[in-house]
Amino acid sequence: MAPFREVRDPGGSGTTAPRSVSTEAGHDRDLSLGAGPHFDLRLSPDPGPAPHSGSRSNDGGRDSGPGQKSAFADLPESSSADTQLIRRTLAEIEPISDKVTSYFYALLFVRHPHLRELFPAAMDAQRDRLFKALLTAARKADEPEVLDEYLTHLGQGHRKYGTLPEHYPAVGESLLGALARYTPGSWSEATEAAWVRAYTVISQVMIDAAAENEQYAPAWWQAEIVSHELRTPDIAVVTVRPDQPYPFLAGQYTSLETPWWPRVWRHYSFASAPRSDGLLSFHVKAVPAGWVSSALVHHATAGDVIRLGSPAGSMVVDHATDSGLLCLGGGTGIAPIKALVEDVAVHGRQRPVEVFYGARSDHDLYDIETMTRLEREHPWLSVRSVISDGPTSGLSGQLPDAVRQYGPWNTYDAYLSGPPGLIRSGVSTLRGIGIPSHRIRHDSLEELVGAAR
Repeated sequence: MAPFREVRDPGGSGTTAPRSVSTEAGHDRDLSLGAGPHFDLRLSPDPGPAPHSGSRSNDGGRDSGPGQKSAFADLPESSSADTQLIRRTLAEIEPISDKVTSYFYALLFVRHPHLRELFPAAMDAQRDRLFKALLTAARKADEPEVLDEYLTHLGQGHRKYGTLPEHYPAVGESLLGALARYTPGSWSEATEAAWVRAYTVISQVMIDAAAENEQYAPAWWQAEIVSHELRTPDIAVVTVRPDQPYPFLAGQYTSLETPWWPRVWRHYSFASAPRSDGLLSFHVKAVPAGWVSSALVHHATAGDVIRLGSPAGSMVVDHATDSGLLCLGGGTGIAPIKALVEDVAVHGRQRPVEVFYGARSDHDLYDIETMTRLEREHPWLSVRSVISDGPTSGLSGQLPDAVRQYGPWNTYDAYLSGPPGLIRSGVSTLRGIGIPSHRIRHDSLEELVGAAR
């Protein structure tokens, strides 16, 4: 197996990380090995599309702008060929992804047993995330700027898992060992070298991002629950007080760990714009087999302490324009939509905001009173409820279909939040009615899937 070259540790600890091939989220929310070291692939030196217009970073993200060159621009000319080799590997392991992932973790934990404590006790969720990470990275192989930004946020986010520079060689070696075993049809010296080059760049971007982030932000925040309001039998509004200032933007989300499920982190959107008292609120729905969500809804109470990761996400308002906002929020997806409305109100600019709030029944519109209150307070805001099942005094049908009845929307910036199915159908509908893709903002589907547990 090709050895990993040493990667510098910006923190000055003298440790090394693997130099390897180039390789979510997701979102855009979190394509990682889970609650431990993460890898991804990246290869093409050609410049890719810029991130969503209006996206901003408040957590130290090294956004690649006109004056910055992506780390992936330094890849050798052979990187396009590397991309093809890596994608062939991915195609070969796709039918047997469970076996490959299991073998990867077996190698990692047998050779490096001290790393097991970085991961949650139950590893079931890890397997899907790992393979989705590989597939997403492969799909982004021709978008170096986008992937560079993603890996920057990923490296920062992995600080909360206790990931250190010296952990990366173990992950890289285990990755190559698993791929070599299960890809006899595509594995060769050239393929191995391609993976080593890709992983090298990926790991260095993540290590540099973590070191930079460490200069001004903690790995995580302790936050005490100060209020727990049960809105329905399975939905709670949880409000917490961080132990130190927590900077974020309306529309963003964070990762959250509870004391009942150590090392298991789930994503939740902030349910309000930044508040003067520093409190943070989340809308949580307990789902079947949802460890974290069930604990937060049914077991958490005032006085309990949870941990928060860094804020992330680019579903934020571009205050440099006066474009209207078209917002679709399904279920607890109304939480970040409410935060966006509050953000527009704080900035004091009179721009139209059209909110479509979807639920299965009127009973499930748990935050409709708050939204209608905001509508009364702000003449530029319109709120319409959309019910998919049962009688209602509002609109009936699927949320994206209801949007078609109004408009035109081609001059609006669109925001979607809710289950993955809503995001997929919503994006398709919005494109169909004339909203260009770069003006449609939503969290990544991969992260949304992972957040539901």
